[in-house]
Amino acid sequence: MKPSLRRLFHSGLLRTAAFLSVACAARTGRATKATESAFYLLDQMARVLVLVENEYVDPVDRGRLVRGAIKGMVAELDPHSSYLPAEEFAIFQEDTEGRFGGIGVEVDFSDDFVTVISPIEGSPAQRSGILPGDRIVAIDGAPVQRKSPEWLVRQMRGSPGTRVTITVRRSGRDELLYFSMTREIIHVASVKSKLLEGHVAYIRIKQFQAGTHTELLRYAGQLKQQSGEPLEGVVLDLRNNPGGLVDEAVAVADEFLVRGVVFTMRHRGRIVDETDATPGGALRTGPMVVLVNEYSASAAELLAGALQDQRRAIVVGAQTFGKGSVQTIISLPNDDGLRLTTMRYYTPAGRAIQASGITPDVKVGAAYLKDTSFGVVRESDLEGHLEAEGRPPQPRAPESKQDQDGPKSTYLGVAREIPDNPVGGDDLALSIGYQIVRGVLRRMR
Repeated sequence: MKPSLRRLFHSGLLRTAAFLSVACAARTGRATKATESAFYLLDQMARVLVLVENEYVDPVDRGRLVRGAIKGMVAELDPHSSYLPAEEFAIFQEDTEGRFGGIGVEVDFSDDFVTVISPIEGSPAQRSGILPGDRIVAIDGAPVQRKSPEWLVRQMRGSPGTRVTITVRRSGRDELLYFSMTREIIHVASVKSKLLEGHVAYIRIKQFQAGTHTELLRYAGQLKQQSGEPLEGVVLDLRNNPGGLVDEAVAVADEFLVRGVVFTMRHRGRIVDETDATPGGALRTGPMVVLVNEYSASAAELLAGALQDQRRAIVVGAQTFGKGSVQTIISLPNDDGLRLTTMRYYTPAGRAIQASGITPDVKVGAAYLKDTSFGVVRESDLEGHLEAEGRPPQPRAPESKQDQDGPKSTYLGVAREIPDNPVGGDDLALSIGYQIVRGVLRRMR
């Protein structure tokens, strides 16, 4: 080591790290080998920090380095634990509340472009003329290619009253289109419904956010009123539902179940919580089908598993994502946040959801993929994923790949517009589920 670097360690390093070793040594007296190893790593981190601050080719921001170190430490645990600096934590909270300042577009980030799935009704995006299928190529003049979804969300969202310009490429038009909009408070509805032929209720839950249960009750009441007769059955669509607030999912489960366990949670091998359904649900009777696919995850899997185990519903579709872990959200000083995996979910029958998912009673092929160069990605494919307790890692056969774009009337295999009678439509899972509820197909398990 060069003399200059030795001096560096004996000056700046000691100022940075000495308090850690001295304080810990004072508390513990004589350290064990394992503790000495931990202290060594803390000292090592301090050494690297000082070296980077003093020797890196350009000046560095110490705060950025330390935040990066905290992020890396938490990310090392599993794919769903994360340290969220204030700006990212604010976006996360907005997502769970379903209200944020923005332009109001539902988009797909699956390729190098940002493709508009649908503008939200009444939003600035809809009033400006943005259409489904439009490809956003720039936001305020900044190209969107190779940008992270987090960056894209930050650029489109913002304080109500501020302006943003979206550059769009539209099929059939040679020139780029420019839309200048003023951001507003956007409320994203999490429930969609329709009365199908035969007095069958179709209810789709996009995600579980604050107010989802209330929305469900409102739509259920509207469907009953529209029917004029008792509902003959329910098709509950949880496809492409990434999960969300567990309390909302439990409240939804209550409307379909009369009694029994909804799920259990285990921490380090022990059951620490068991949630039961309460009687009196608004949709507790009649035949029922739950639609799931590879993108049904977390709270959506919890709900599907409960309805399946309690024999309340037939599950139709593809094997679900397999995220059966519980993240606790912890507020930190300076408006930062920590999302930490603390427990695992289990179905009423004791089945592990983590890295396994929910197996449908009636299997329908994988959803249509836009990019055929990759198979479907599930929890078990994520680097560093947790396994179900007591089970070794399970190999999984690759998914078969689907036609490049799939039917234009669907998005990831889910119908964009729900027909009054889904039989024979492009949405195969919906067609099968509807026929099971109507009794045309045998209610198999």
